[in-house]
Amino acid sequence: MMPGDGTMTSIVQRIARQALLTFRSPPGPGEEAGKAFVENHGKLKSLMTEVRAADLRLVPRRADGGAPRPPPFPHGAPPVTYMHICETERFSMGVFLLKSGASIPLHDHPGMHGVLKVLYGTVRISCFDRLERPGGGGGGVQAAPPPGPAQTGSLRRSVLRSSAEYTEESGPCVLSPDRDNLHQIDAVDGPTAFMDILAPPYDPEDGRDCHYYKVLAEPEPNPAERREQEVWLLEISQPAHFWCGGEPYPGPEVHL
Repeated sequence: MMPGDGTMTSIVQRIARQALLTFRSPPGPGEEAGKAFVENHGKLKSLMTEVRAADLRLVPRRADGGAPRPPPFPHGAPPVTYMHICETERFSMGVFLLKSGASIPLHDHPGMHGVLKVLYGTVRISCFDRLERPGGGGGGVQAAPPPGPAQTGSLRRSVLRSSAEYTEESGPCVLSPDRDNLHQIDAVDGPTAFMDILAPPYDPEDGRDCHYYKVLAEPEPNPAERREQEVWLLEISQPAHFWCGGEPYPGPEVHL
């Protein structure tokens, strides 16, 4: 049987093919999504909702490291590892595995779409967007303490869109160039893993480098205000406590 034909096609294969179709011509920053993209994106989210760890031949790991163990690393085990599944010019697909207590720091996805689905464990995802308002200044939250001159160019006026926990029973977390484009991902109460699609893939030479941030100041809570809150984000170097190792993907092959 040829890959992708008949009823024996793996859900991983079907997700990859749907991603290839969905991100053939995705809307860029500030562009409205067309009907075809919306329909295909909905199909992709439905497939991602169905996928489970067993479909990728993943065995959930325990906090005590009982089973199975990741490969050894020369400088100690990284807090996060990545299993590469496939990559094209249109999208990349893989699995991130976080140790108990690990975090993927707040980072962006310039001009990119993303779909994230938890396979086991629990993650808390905090989503932000930069506020690029013409003219700047005037109103809104002010950074406290005021940044020094050296920080001013790295400040980003932003908004915290949401912060929620996701499990394998949750639907996928979705990001776009204009919505929920920055996020931080924290493992909650033990190890966790999630499947991740990014479209197009990171590519520094094409303006899609990954930038890291920290929340510099938050506004005082005000129950009368809407849930979304404005914050200041400071662009920083990759945090020293975070690095990502690689390990083999054990699941079904993908043919595109």
